[in-house]
Amino acid sequence: MIKHSGSCLCSKVRFEIGGVFHGFFLCHCSRCRKTSGSAHGANLFSETANFRWLAGEANVKTFRVPDSRFMKTFCDTCGSALPTLDQGHLVVPAGSLDSTVDLQPDGHIFVGSRAKWDHDLERVPRFDSAPAMS
Repeated sequence: MIKHSGSCLCSKVRFEIGGVFHGFFLCHCSRCRKTSGSAHGANLFSETANFRWLAGEANVKTFRVPDSRFMKTFCDTCGSALPTLDQGHLVVPAGSLDSTVDLQPDGHIFVGSRAKWDHDLERVPRFDSAPAMS
């Protein structure tokens, strides 16, 4: 069985996932942009994987947008995004994993909602570390 491990930024929360992911999507909806603070959320999905908290479950909080299915699970100490398990659906923020996932995203979703500055990003200069700010 494939196993993955993950944690939050402060390492108070740790988790383990056993099984496979059935989807990997970059979501550009306004809610994913708001919760990630970035151009998109990057989430892995599974309906068959086994999930368990290894440490810090008391630090795990979930916010649900009223009258919707949208949820964000996070560490109440450092704010890091964490997996959400809801009615058998596991959603794992890709950046929360400490183990390597040998998958490429299956696609971009809700691109009609993307940020206005989120285009032609392959043309933006790339740096191996933080650039000098003037």
